Amino acid sequence: MTTVDSSGYAPEWLRLREPADSAARAADLVALLPARPAVIRDLGCGTGAMGRWLSCRLPKPQRWILHDQDPRLLEIAARGLPPEIDVETEQADVTRLNLTGTSLVTASALLDLLTQEEIQRLVKSCVDARSPALFTLSVTGSAQLTPPDPQDEALNNAFNAHQRRGGKLGPDAAAFTAAEFEKHGWTVHSRPSPWRLGPEHRDLIDTWYRGFIAAAREQEPGLAVPEDRRLTEVTVHHQDLLPLP
Repeated sequence: MTTVDSSGYAPEWLRLREPADSAARAADLVALLPARPAVIRDLGCGTGAMGRWLSCRLPKPQRWILHDQDPRLLEIAARGLPPEIDVETEQADVTRLNLTGTSLVTASALLDLLTQEEIQRLVKSCVDARSPALFTLSVTGSAQLTPPDPQDEALNNAFNAHQRRGGKLGPDAAAFTAAEFEKHGWTVHSRPSPWRLGPEHRDLIDTWYRGFIAAAREQEPGLAVPEDRRLTEVTVHHQDLLPLP
């Protein structure tokens, strides 16, 4: 997840970041899918942004099964997908699903929230079902802030440490996931998918930065951070993965 403040999963935050997410995802990976997906499972669907981005890039007909632990988000997501799409919702632990009959697994900004054990379970579920998976927007632990500040490296390190709390893999998740699929003999295609935010993203930059420094300060309470900083540009690095059997 690109930010981990207490409102990080609120619909307002997810809507605010959706245009940046859509612009960042590596669309060329979709062309590498070996078959025409008919049953797509969207893990941690949030407000349905992945479905809105991907459904128009896949042939019809499609049946989407949306998974999230928040029933409020499931309701919003189901309403937000195109009307010609067949949609189901399921409130469940996305690392403990039976994926039999699934043509494609998708997830956005999810892997970095999972532990090593959870990712291993998810990978095994995909492998057992021989379902390709498109995982987008996993943070990789690097962000460039403009104008820069001497504390930026310490700020970034503290944020990354916060992301790893509770055994979560945070910025290590994408590389770990790719390695797990490769252990099973799968081919993993990888692409960078950075947010490149400028003056037109003023609200997103401000909201992201508040969450960024809040997490860093929670990890390192003595960290000195400029209180009145006005960022003009931000690049947040992510990675997209497409594991194929």
